Amino acid sequence: MTTTITINDDLRAYIDPLTQDELAALERSLLAEGCRDALVLWGDLLVDGHNRYALCQKHGLPFNTLQNTTFRSIDDVHLWMIDNHLGRRSVSDFQRGVLALRKKEIVMARQGQVQAPADSGGTQPAASAQATAPLSRDAIARSARVSSATLGQIEKIRNTAAPELVSAVKSGVISINAAAAVASLPSAAQVAAVAGGKKELQQAARQVRESRLPPKPEVPAPPDDATPDQLEIHRLTVLVDELTAERDQLKKKTQHLTIALAEARGGQKRDEVG
Repeated sequence: MTTTITINDDLRAYIDPLTQDELAALERSLLAEGCRDALVLWGDLLVDGHNRYALCQKHGLPFNTLQNTTFRSIDDVHLWMIDNHLGRRSVSDFQRGVLALRKKEIVMARQGQVQAPADSGGTQPAASAQATAPLSRDAIARSARVSSATLGQIEKIRNTAAPELVSAVKSGVISINAAAAVASLPSAAQVAAVAGGKKELQQAARQVRESRLPPKPEVPAPPDDATPDQLEIHRLTVLVDELTAERDQLKKKTQHLTIALAEARGGQKRDEVG
C-alpha cells in the first residue's frame, strides 16, 4: 500500500537546510546504501527526512516510514525536531543555540497556556506529550552544548543582527563572539561590514569592543613651577595609566580569543566524532 506523504513548507524550513556539500554527500550515501533510516510521519505529515524523501523520489529509491504517535500538537512536533537536531554532531554551535532558544520560547508559551486556566479557576488541560518544566538559562545552554555567555551572544545575534550578518555567522565567516559585537551597530553598518568581508567584520567588532572601554582618566598636567620630583611622578603616573590600559585591552583580547578557540575546538571535536 502506498503511503500518502504531505509536505509542509514551514515545517521543512524549520531547521536550517543542508549545505550543497552535505546534500551531495547524502545523495551519494543513499545511492550506495539505500535509505536505511525510516521517514518520521505524524499522520500523513512528514516530520523528519525531507531531504531523504526528495532524493528517494528523484532516484526511485524505496524507503520506510514510521508513525510517531506521541505528537498531540504542532508544538510537540517542533520540540521533537529541535531535540532530534540538537543531538546531531553536524549542527554548529550557532544553530544549536538558535534551536535551544526556540525550545525555550515554546516551553514558556506552553507554561502560560497551562497557567491561565488555573489562574481563572478553570480546568487545567492535560499535560502535553513534551515536558513543560521551566528552563533556566544554564539548562538551555547545556542542551545546546554551549556556554551561557555564548548563548547570550547567539540570542543577541538572533534578535538584532541583520540577515546578512546572520548568514556570515552560519557560514563561518565571523565568529559568534565577533558577530554579537557587530550586531550592536545599526543595520546598515552591519550590512556594510559584511560586504567588506572578513577583515572588515573583524575591524567592526574590534571598534565596538573598544568603544565600550571606560574613558581613560586624564592625568592633570604638572604645574609650571613643578619640581624635578613632581615631573618624574607625573611621567610615571602617565606611564602606569598607559600600561594599565594596555593590560586591560590584552585581557579582553585574550577572553575573546579563548571563546573563539573554544568554538573552533567544539567544531573540530564534532568532526572527529563522526
